[in-house]
Amino acid sequence: MGPTVLSDALHGLSAPSDPDLLVGFETSDDAAVYRLTDDMAMVSTVDFITPPVDDPYWFGQIAAANAISDVYSMGGRPLTALNLVMFPSKQLDMGVLREILRGGNDKVLEAGARLVGGHSVDDEEPKYGLSVNGVVHPSQIVTNAGARPGDALILTKPLGTGVLFNSVRSGKLTLGDLERDVLPTVAALNGPAMETALKSTVHGCTDITGFGILGHLLEVAQGSAVRVMVEYAALPFYPGARDMYAKGETTGSNAANRELVRNHLDLRTTLKKHEEELLFDPQTSGGLLLSVPHEDAKPLVEALQAGGVSGATHIGDVEAGPPGVTVR
Repeated sequence: MGPTVLSDALHGLSAPSDPDLLVGFETSDDAAVYRLTDDMAMVSTVDFITPPVDDPYWFGQIAAANAISDVYSMGGRPLTALNLVMFPSKQLDMGVLREILRGGNDKVLEAGARLVGGHSVDDEEPKYGLSVNGVVHPSQIVTNAGARPGDALILTKPLGTGVLFNSVRSGKLTLGDLERDVLPTVAALNGPAMETALKSTVHGCTDITGFGILGHLLEVAQGSAVRVMVEYAALPFYPGARDMYAKGETTGSNAANRELVRNHLDLRTTLKKHEEELLFDPQTSGGLLLSVPHEDAKPLVEALQAGGVSGATHIGDVEAGPPGVTVR
């Protein structure tokens, strides 16, 4: 689902009463799931972002991967996508828009889906994303509310995109600084990771986006009624992210993300200010957070890494207890 303002707006609204609506907005899950037949359900999601970088082709790829990820995180397979375009046509050349859309289309095709249309409006700032539909078997849906005590938590991409993208905007970094070690991973589809994970047992899943690692862990903890234990030293970060926080860079979402988890966070390790800020860094096209049986964690990490998901890491565990997050 979208940012906190949408969650606040939906609060108090009656959830739809429909036995075929298998996943709605009650648990802040990544997508809605609606049963079509006994062996097929439709996965529906929508997401769009402002440009994380100035290069329009990278922007298109990242925005598309970010939107498609919500289908993967439910255990589904994307089928169709519609462009969502907000573009200042009087200020920017249409060639810029063509490159954004080319990047998005290339990523949709890579996912095995098809771009089938969309909608555009004139806006002061470029924004781009997709409305994506996919399918999943009703008995194989994975949600963010399925984590169980005794599970291990696997993260498939590093953290730190928020501060890195802001550092490019402020001139502390250049796009070239990110093109080798960061952007290819950010733009990578989460499909291969989920495909590998589903060969074993997956109790729960979400993808890490704007709420940061702790915000999304809290959603898992509250949806699953469990305590999430995170080992700070195990968390993977993109090259340069820690340094940028140490140099005073931040994002406009860190404070809100900190406030989101404040009453549910037990910080049991001593961290410097810049190290702590990494916990609240908003991600764009982040990795999957997988909750799997503890005995499956090591072989799954090895399988993910062997399959090209080099950032896959066991970052913590799930315990019984009051819903919340503990960082050790």
